[in-house]
Amino acid sequence: MSLIEAIIFGIVQGITEFLPISSTAHIIITQMLLGYSFPGFGFEIFLHLASILAVIIYFRKDLVEVIVGFFSFLGNRSKENRVQFLFGLYIVVATGITGVLGILLEGSIGNFLKTPPFIAIALATTGLFLIIIERFFKYGNRTVENMTFLDSVIVGLGQTLAVIPGISRSGATLITALFAGLSKETAVRYSFLLSIPVILGSSVFAIGDFADGSLVADIGLLSLVVAFLATFIFSWLGIVWLIEFLKKSKLIYFAIYCFVAAIFIFFYFDANFIMELE
Repeated sequence: MSLIEAIIFGIVQGITEFLPISSTAHIIITQMLLGYSFPGFGFEIFLHLASILAVIIYFRKDLVEVIVGFFSFLGNRSKENRVQFLFGLYIVVATGITGVLGILLEGSIGNFLKTPPFIAIALATTGLFLIIIERFFKYGNRTVENMTFLDSVIVGLGQTLAVIPGISRSGATLITALFAGLSKETAVRYSFLLSIPVILGSSVFAIGDFADGSLVADIGLLSLVVAFLATFIFSWLGIVWLIEFLKKSKLIYFAIYCFVAAIFIFFYFDANFIMELE
């Protein structure tokens, strides 16, 4: 992989990972545009780890609060510790649902679901639900203190849909969390923190590529470093921008983008895909 390609993939991954527009779809489309195909899942997971590093550093105070409060509750059952203990459980529950169902569904995700027409439909579906939650559903005002196990189940089920290329993980968690009645701020925070165990868990599938050195051999050490740094930087910028954006603006703008991207993908790539089949 050339350094230019490494930078491009890093930028695309970083920008799209936490926006409700599906990073997986954008990575697949970027591969098509550049005429480059990843050798396995190792490189894509490697880029996701850079995104997660950005989340961990950005939300380090939140993580410390949850972890310390979770274990402190075992000895000191104060109200504050109880809130953090339950919030930690809600993260575990949603992650467990996503992990189990994700593994079961992963085997059924055929190549057809990674084709331009299907990705376009999935992106349009994401856009549709963003509009529904924005225009036809009143935002809730429940915070972390008012969350329930049902919230974690609903969000966990929604997050599972992200195994389908074109369905945004962040979009699915945001939509389902808002649907459950959480405030926008709580939904955003929950979505970001949920991404950490989910993506770290998926990295297990790339251990073989890391251990046997095939990832370095296929991509190149310098390209890996450059792609990782580009992903980290643009993931950080994406996190900061999204949080500030959602304080002032609405999800409908992401819905419009999803529709535009879906139309572009369907009409630009569909003909090429059909020719490949023939």
